[in-house]
Amino acid sequence: MRYEPIRRVAVTGLGALSPNGLDRDSYREALRDGRSGVSAIEEFDASGLGSRVAGAIRGVDLGRALEPKQLRVVPRTAPLAILAGLEAMADAGLDPEGLDLETRRQVGVILGTGGGGIAFVEELYGYYYRGQLEKATALAVPAGTPGNISSELSIRLGLRGPSHVVSTGCTSSTDAIGLAFRRIQHGETPVMLTGGADAPIAPAILLGFDVMGIISRNWNDQPARACRPFSRDRDGFVLAEGSWMLLLEEREHALARGAHIYGELLGYASTCDAWHRVSMSSDLDEPVRAIRLALQDAGLTADDVEYANLHGTGTPLNDRVETAALKRALGPRAASVPMSSTKSMIGHPQGACGAAGLVATLLALEAGFLPPTINLDEPDPECDLDYVPHRSRPAGGARIALCNCMGFGSKNSALVVRLGDEP
Repeated sequence: MRYEPIRRVAVTGLGALSPNGLDRDSYREALRDGRSGVSAIEEFDASGLGSRVAGAIRGVDLGRALEPKQLRVVPRTAPLAILAGLEAMADAGLDPEGLDLETRRQVGVILGTGGGGIAFVEELYGYYYRGQLEKATALAVPAGTPGNISSELSIRLGLRGPSHVVSTGCTSSTDAIGLAFRRIQHGETPVMLTGGADAPIAPAILLGFDVMGIISRNWNDQPARACRPFSRDRDGFVLAEGSWMLLLEEREHALARGAHIYGELLGYASTCDAWHRVSMSSDLDEPVRAIRLALQDAGLTADDVEYANLHGTGTPLNDRVETAALKRALGPRAASVPMSSTKSMIGHPQGACGAAGLVATLLALEAGFLPPTINLDEPDPECDLDYVPHRSRPAGGARIALCNCMGFGSKNSALVVRLGDEP
């Protein structure tokens, strides 16, 4: 259903810190080139693990986010979120240091994260079991609490609007963006900094996914080829980290200050299969309903969709279920809609993946191309849609996109966005 009164929600700023790009522009060009950010794990000894590859971010100066003393007492997720948040604010023409008190109170934060500080907590347990308690921080409890990640953003940027964290597994950042969208629609907050950040690359976390049998193990010698959504020989997802942030703004507010508008969020919906902790129901009812409700919320139909950014993890079950869900949700239109998986190039950054896909979609469509699904060497016969294999292609004027997410706990969420601004 549509909510009244409806205020239009524009995207006026984007920030990206990705395994294949350390800022918005380099992320866009990596997407255009089909360049993978997956590599062999170097951050710790992974020789005893089944999966020894990940989408890790290297070469980034976290000191631009926080001072060295502060970096020691927060999880890596926090500075990643701060850096992408700063870029999104700057891109929107809003300098946090130059905002007056009243403006600071009008800018809220809703961040999506799956693990929050889980890797930081794992490190603290390591100190305990190795008898190195002197290395632990007195701030271990707040640092390991997911809800504090948004506080780190609010404190660093001086933003005094609501500061919330959404943690719903793989759909976390999609849901965070959706809730930020609703706040602006309802007139509760005119400006929201939203998106997702996760930094889960750690030994025990990788081991846990390996035991579940859902992480890639067969491409350790060819890391860039490890994430293979929709390919017959895919064998699981690749764990990744990253942060992708968006500045959402009530459209009239954005126009009044002359802001550049990347696009307009039109619809959001979320459902739950109520089926299983980690598996997906094969009846497709709820992922299909999430897509249809998002389109209904946008006032559109399947015939209006011109591109779809997919969850596309590279696990055998996810790719089959998502393909079948898109076919049912879009009907005959599904066969002619180009779709792609951003994860093929960056791996799976857990709760941040929805934001990664939405930022990728806006950057690519504005630059006039559709991002590819790389490593799609031999399509699975059950995955037979147009996934833009191997290379990007001209967007052909595509403006309306669906961004889909499906995750642990039977959750399904979808966003609908339109490129540019319309009167």
